[in-house]
Amino acid sequence: MSDKSLFPAMIKLSRRRCVVVGAGKVAAAKIKGLLACGAQVTVVSPEAGSSIRSQAGKGKLIWRRKSFSPRDIAGAFLVIAATDSPAVNAAVFRSCQTRRVLCNSVDDPAHCDFFYPAVVRRGPLQIAISTSGRSPALAARLRRELARQFGPEWSGFVESVGKRRKEILKTTSGAQKNELLRRIATLGSSGPKRARGPT
Repeated sequence: MSDKSLFPAMIKLSRRRCVVVGAGKVAAAKIKGLLACGAQVTVVSPEAGSSIRSQAGKGKLIWRRKSFSPRDIAGAFLVIAATDSPAVNAAVFRSCQTRRVLCNSVDDPAHCDFFYPAVVRRGPLQIAISTSGRSPALAARLRRELARQFGPEWSGFVESVGKRRKEILKTTSGAQKNELLRRIATLGSSGPKRARGPT
């Protein structure tokens, strides 16, 4: 897979059916992210950790207590293969390829249609870093560096810019609108001021 073939996108998963095959610690982390985005999650695994069992009991996800079969991905928008068996993960990927369903096989770039980036989240601001599966450790290091550069204060700053943008779109038009939108985006050039403690 060439780097040019990777299409960067932020995908809305609200109410979309997402299937996770596996129910260990890695799967639990993936499930947490999917649920946070409003996805309808189905977990396929004979056994499951306590957090997944608890979420299933509360109706936050569906747990199919069974081994994987291709029919488990029927109607899925995307699938994550996160078992401790490379053979099972590969089988999940092949089934997805046949059905044209996007699949990520954890820690197996050859069996992935998409990769999880390392992400810095500051409210509505998300900065994603990917090495196209070459080095997750490097992506994690860059995430830590960016997290220091873009501190928590950016959350409120982006919210403020968003509110001002809405006001501008309602009250102005043409060249003036474009100029004001550029101005609020570059306000302060370096972004919000970091809060300082007592000196």
